[in-house]
Amino acid sequence: MLSFVVRRVVAAFGTLLLSSVLVFLAVQSLPGDVATQVLGKDATPTAVAALRDKLHLDQPAWERYLEWVKGALHGDFGTSLVNAKPVGGEVGQYLGNSALIAVVTVLFAVTGSLVLGIIAGLYRDRWPDHLISTVSLIGMSVPEFVVATVLVLLFSIAVPVLPAVVLYGPDASVGQLLPAVWLPAASLAIVMAAYIVRMARTSVIDVMAGEYVTTARLKGLSTWRVVTRHALPGALLPTLHVIALNVAWLVGGVAVVENVFNYPGIGKLMLSSVQNRDLPVIQAIALISAVVYVCCNLAADLGAMALNPKLRTRGGRTR
Repeated sequence: MLSFVVRRVVAAFGTLLLSSVLVFLAVQSLPGDVATQVLGKDATPTAVAALRDKLHLDQPAWERYLEWVKGALHGDFGTSLVNAKPVGGEVGQYLGNSALIAVVTVLFAVTGSLVLGIIAGLYRDRWPDHLISTVSLIGMSVPEFVVATVLVLLFSIAVPVLPAVVLYGPDASVGQLLPAVWLPAASLAIVMAAYIVRMARTSVIDVMAGEYVTTARLKGLSTWRVVTRHALPGALLPTLHVIALNVAWLVGGVAVVENVFNYPGIGKLMLSSVQNRDLPVIQAIALISAVVYVCCNLAADLGAMALNPKLRTRGGRTR
């Protein structure tokens, strides 16, 4: 068990290290001169040279990478090229706003999709299964910005109960942002839940056909006990990684939805930073996205180990 955890943690750190290299190289290889892009076409050669010196663009790439990683480990991602503010504080403020959407999305999407997937699996080829499967397929086929637009038409225009756009800035309080969280969260949850429902349904069908479930039924156990004590843990195993991938997808999916609703989150900051070529902010957001992805997969691996006793034997190898 300990060796299993150690291997997963080491692999996670290795992935993060590789991700940091790829993020740095990708941002640094963007076409054009950063100093000229930031200062504009009318900038003087002296101003361009001064900015290049300030950004250490004349140093070798490996030196700039090591300096960036060293600062990132201490929470220092540099200074924004647009407003001269510390990148860490600015990204943290926007990230906190996006976390509010993410918590609501994960809470409803994961809980609701697992329940619907279990119902669809238990009522295979009957009307609950057909209804849930049809709705989930529609959710998988429709992009999140289309879902967001439909929700705005329904709940902001046809029945104006929720705001269509956010009028507050990144320094807004939770109380100010809370009324505007529900539509973005619902847009993401609908798309996210569709994939989890399909996997949960398939897993439940496979598990319910297993010999140990048949044995439990022959012993006279109730359907509820068979599902909760025997089928559900086995069905959750393959679903955990789908949940992890979808939670990591939120970092990218939230960018589109936040711009639809003008929500002051990390996605909106990322798009504006790309437009303004604010490289320190882009690098910080990309690295944070990699951290979220790696942490989600690590949590899924550890959760699978907790649910599957075979992974806790012989250092994580099944017998």
